[in-house]
Amino acid sequence: MYYEITYSCMSVTGNVRKMNQDNFICNGVYLQLNQPDMNVPVGGTVTSETPTLFGVFDGMGGEECGEVASLIAAQEAMTLMQDKNDAVSLSEYCFRANDKICDYANSHSVSSMGTTAAMMLFGAKGITLCNIGDSKIFRFADNGLEQISQDHVAMAPFGRKPPLSQNLGIPPQIMVIEPYLSQGEYNDGDRFLICSDGLTDMVSNEEIQEMLQWYSTDEAVANLVGLALENGGRDNISIIAIDIKQIRSNLLDIF
Repeated sequence: MYYEITYSCMSVTGNVRKMNQDNFICNGVYLQLNQPDMNVPVGGTVTSETPTLFGVFDGMGGEECGEVASLIAAQEAMTLMQDKNDAVSLSEYCFRANDKICDYANSHSVSSMGTTAAMMLFGAKGITLCNIGDSKIFRFADNGLEQISQDHVAMAPFGRKPPLSQNLGIPPQIMVIEPYLSQGEYNDGDRFLICSDGLTDMVSNEEIQEMLQWYSTDEAVANLVGLALENGGRDNISIIAIDIKQIRSNLLDIF
């Protein structure tokens, strides 16, 4: 018995920003620097027999190279494609990516640059989740939506968006990052969503749940991007939707 993992991804600039500072890793694909938006769903199907990594990276810094930070994170994530499905490899990845972003900032005299990271590594026996920052990972199962990532945000005045308390790109002498790591199983019918806050700031959890409940991965991603744009599209929007389907490999699996 094994699982089919069907995925779909989009990443767009939105209505306000001048450029897309988001990036992603989606079965070995990511956005190159200055590449046009991925404004139509791009996806495919893999099996649980081969480890597959999915992730979203939300670059920060405005004019301070946020798009480079998210690109560095995506490129470094490529080194995980052949790695083991465990929390150690993802934790080590975070520290490598953090160092590379800091090195770039130092060598290019950039005062501050960084990115969030929200990743899921699917293997034969389960999922390893890793996130830092406020890009989110949701699981839809049993007709309910649950956030399974952990936001790294600080306190903020009422009505103001909380600032990040952690991200990739923080010099170790200022703070040692502590990415959130978790491992678990996946089951037939589970659906997952990884997204930047360009979605969750514009679209409610109830609307996200509805899309995951009633639509295919391609349709859900396109509809959610459309909703975020209709509601203002104030930030870059990147989304990966993932669907799990159990496949019985032979007759013995039935019994």
